[in-house]
Amino acid sequence: MKKRHLRPMQAIALGFALIILAGTFLLMLPISQKPGNDLPFYDALFTSTSAVCVTGLLVTDTADTFTAFGQTVIGILIQIGGLGITTIGLGFITMAGKKIRMRDRVLLREALNYPSMMGLQGLIKWVLITTVTVEAVGALLSFFVFVQDYPFWHAVGISIFHSVASFNNAGFDILGGGKGLSGYIDNVPLNLITAFLIIAGGLGFFVISEIIRKRHIRKWSLHTKVVMLMTVILTFGGMLLLKITDKNLSWLSAFFTSVSTRTAGFSTYSIGEFSDAGLLVMMVLMLIGAAPGSTGGGIKVTSVFTMFRAVLAYPSGRSVTAFKRRLSSSTVHSAFTIFVIALTVVFTCTLLLSVFEPDIPLSSLLYEAFSAYATVGLSTGITAGLCLPAKICIIATMYMGRLGSFTIISLFARKHTYYTELPEGQLPIG
Repeated sequence: MKKRHLRPMQAIALGFALIILAGTFLLMLPISQKPGNDLPFYDALFTSTSAVCVTGLLVTDTADTFTAFGQTVIGILIQIGGLGITTIGLGFITMAGKKIRMRDRVLLREALNYPSMMGLQGLIKWVLITTVTVEAVGALLSFFVFVQDYPFWHAVGISIFHSVASFNNAGFDILGGGKGLSGYIDNVPLNLITAFLIIAGGLGFFVISEIIRKRHIRKWSLHTKVVMLMTVILTFGGMLLLKITDKNLSWLSAFFTSVSTRTAGFSTYSIGEFSDAGLLVMMVLMLIGAAPGSTGGGIKVTSVFTMFRAVLAYPSGRSVTAFKRRLSSSTVHSAFTIFVIALTVVFTCTLLLSVFEPDIPLSSLLYEAFSAYATVGLSTGITAGLCLPAKICIIATMYMGRLGSFTIISLFARKHTYYTELPEGQLPIG
């Protein structure tokens, strides 16, 4: 009998599902919850999914509901979700001095969205070392802020959790009271530290590595140039648009919101107080997201850049180019495919939420759907009050958002052993 193996994408999807279920049962243990809390299974499942998918949508306040053990479980789930179970598992194998099998290399390449099979073992070490280093620095710097408001050891715990959540672009906090970072809206150091961690996690490990190794911009790869360009444009462009649409925002709050909206999910300014125009700007930023191979979500900045260049090039019949390089037709097709799938999932989720929660404004439901698929975690305040079917819809959307568009397709695609070339047809467009 022929032994069947899971395809890489199927293995990744199954791995995330198993981690989510394990986290759910750990969060339901009495040791995980503070006295007086009796977390239902579906709320524990929602919290675990939100943590593993590095989203940050919450049905209950993390600090008020969970003990130090429960908060540690959530922190570990965030770390696993941000780096990926494959990266962490193979990282331990690499550190032990063992070689990685070819099948595991394929799995890792798919998990990290890495373009080559070369240098994967060194890449794992780099990813783990970078993660520990950046998070340690972030925790140390955050500590000097939190120690002013909390006892020493409490401040240590908050700082570590905050650094892990920030670098992995997950909008969780353990400050308590359901206020998030609103108490630090004017705290320049914490705003800048958190923004640095979010941006570092959102750039991706390949980009960070190349910036360090090749300090001259001309030596950067096309990928790094595009990611850095889009990061600057979206960060400061988003800041300007948010300031224009919501004049009550300070420049610091507009900057922080612009950074956080692209998949982190932290907020110093109440989302419910934003104008409809501001919410629309944030939904666009959420959909775009971070860079490939990063801890962030969204359809990725490279996809948006490719589509933009394609739209400019198509009317004149020119090739799609960027930084004196031609982008392949498969890259262009992939970008538009990712975009269409993302919009399909978001609007399907919004439709279902509208059926399940007809009394909630459409704008709030649409915002929630964008936030869930882009694994952002920002909300207008409706998450905790959603009915069970609506919560299940959000759970499924967060899961699909963390897996990504191509993984979703591959789960349902059949493996073909041969291909038939069909005659070309003409189809009017527009």
